[in-house]
Amino acid sequence: MATENNDLPVRLYQKQFIGLMQTVFGVQSTFTPTFGALQALDAVQNNAIAFSVKANDVPVAVGTYNTDADVAFGSGTSNSNRFGPMKEIVYGDIDVPYSFGWSFNEGIDQLTVNTDLNSAVADRLNLQAQAKTRMFNSKLGAYLVASAAADLGAVTDVNKVFEEASERYTDLEVVVPVRAYVTAEVYNAIIDHQLVTTSKGSAVNIDENGIMRFRDIVVTKTPARYMAGKAIIFSPDNIGRAFTGINVVRTIQSENFAGVALQGAGKAGQWISDDNRQAIFTAGTSATTTTSTVAPTTTTTTSHA
Repeated sequence: MATENNDLPVRLYQKQFIGLMQTVFGVQSTFTPTFGALQALDAVQNNAIAFSVKANDVPVAVGTYNTDADVAFGSGTSNSNRFGPMKEIVYGDIDVPYSFGWSFNEGIDQLTVNTDLNSAVADRLNLQAQAKTRMFNSKLGAYLVASAAADLGAVTDVNKVFEEASERYTDLEVVVPVRAYVTAEVYNAIIDHQLVTTSKGSAVNIDENGIMRFRDIVVTKTPARYMAGKAIIFSPDNIGRAFTGINVVRTIQSENFAGVALQGAGKAGQWISDDNRQAIFTAGTSATTTTSTVAPTTTTTTSHA
């Protein structure tokens, strides 16, 4: 059996695994609303930088059109213009690095696997895609917490925390939907809150323990293990990107048993611009962690979210 694949000793599965990763991530990733679809690249060659983005830090200036007779005309001919001073716009390159790696190494012995070899490979690749998605969930949650502009304090009054978040997003002029990733404890506190009543037009469904919005912020119940110690993570939708570069996913005939080794390795990471990080906030401490609550801070930077 060890000689059955002499014409093709190694079979590559990068393209299949990319499709699996993107599909599973889209369905199972907790933070897809914030980071969008998984960006995946096959056969990456750069082991440090994932991609570069173009950006500039020149603020938008709102001026006035000057119709004075001596601006652009008369004594101002050829030495002035009516549009005001001209700013040159130059975009710089921001390199976005990979921040973590992943790999797997499994053996499928034809004498013991008890199913078709190709079926076993397909099943294991699907399960590996799910495992990598759970890894992404942990990494993305920790990244959001680390990127937060401020912590809004303890969640002793869930309504007060959501009021504070709503005020901040109004002042920041964030125009995209805002989401609150919350632990089950906070989610149930919202469900049970006295303001969540049909008399106030609330869409809560007690039978299904479901609520879509609170204070016009979309609510997403999230496993505590993905919250990096926080009870709430506030973030606008679609302000970041998650990505992975796949170096190799393959099966190779084993010399040690009658079957194949299923192996894979790649790099991954995430990115949110500095401007959009100003629109990320956290609150409270998860009941499943002893992490201390970060003292509240303030920011006056306008978000580009």
